[in-house]
Amino acid sequence: MTNREFYQAIVEGATVTAELATFAAEQITKLDKRNEKRAATPSKTAIENAPIKEKIVEFLTGKPDPIIAPTIATEVGITTQKASALARQLVEEGKLVATEVKVAKKGKLKGYAIAPVEE
Repeated sequence: MTNREFYQAIVEGATVTAELATFAAEQITKLDKRNEKRAATPSKTAIENAPIKEKIVEFLTGKPDPIIAPTIATEVGITTQKASALARQLVEEGKLVATEVKVAKKGKLKGYAIAPVEE
């Protein structure tokens, strides 16, 4: 059975036969395999950002106080937006923690620090 035949049968309101059910199950299995492969393979952007993330972690290592994204951006040589986005990703990965930091004339901003190591 082809995709066209399957879709045509659905559009025509055909009764679900064993052949239609089997075809649908096979297509779902193919979709699952494709999605697993896609999820396991890092994107081009993720590969490009990996060394930048390492630089951010390296910069923050040993700093006693949280550092805001603009400072991280300047030190690492990227934009503030990219520094903020990568720092949020590192927080999700558990490598950094985010806290609110009071900045004069700007108010509260997120500051990032190395996540404490749990023993």
